Amino acid sequence: MIAYKITSPGLTATRGSSENFKLKMGLNTTKEANCARNGFHCAANPLDCLTYYSSLQDNEIYLVEAGGDIDEDSNDSKISCTELNIIRRLSVPEFIGASLLYVKKYPYACENRFIEHDKGTATNGFCIVKGKNPLCKALNIGDVLGFIKFGADGHHIKAFVADGEKIKLDVWYTFDGEEYKK
Repeated sequence: MIAYKITSPGLTATRGSSENFKLKMGLNTTKEANCARNGFHCAANPLDCLTYYSSLQDNEIYLVEAGGDIDEDSNDSKISCTELNIIRRLSVPEFIGASLLYVKKYPYACENRFIEHDKGTATNGFCIVKGKNPLCKALNIGDVLGFIKFGADGHHIKAFVADGEKIKLDVWYTFDGEEYKK
C-alpha cells in the first residue's frame, strides 16, 4: 500500500510524547501494529500527515510503502504497519501534487481541514483551495498554490509554485494561474 510519512529532520520520528526513534531509507520492521499504540505510522491521504507534523518546511516528507500487518484508523487515513519501506523523499510541490491527486481520486477528501473553501493564503509553504472559482495567493518564494475546481464533469486540479515572476507574491491567482482581476 503506497502512503506518505512526515518525519523530523534526519528520518527521526516520535513515538508517544517523549520517545524518538530513527528510521532508515528502505525497509524498517517492527513486531506489532496498532494505530493508537505501536507500529510505523503513515497515511494514505498525504494531507492527513499534517495532523501529526504540521510544518512541511521544518520536516521531511517521504513516499512510503506500508506492508506486513496493517492496522487502519477509523478517524482518518492513518495506517500503522509492521513493515515500512521508505521509498524516497518528496519536495513540498511533490507532496502537494500527491495531495491533489488523492483528492481527485477520493473527492470526499475535499473536506480535509487543510483545504480552504473558495479563497486561501499560503501558510506553512502551501495553500490548497477548492470551489467553483478558487483563488489563492502566495506570501513567500517557493509557496505552492494548489487548486481543486469543481465542474459539471468532476474535480479538476492544478498547482503552481511562487517564483516571484510568473506567480508573484501577495497577488490572488485563479485556477488557470492568471492574476485575479475584480
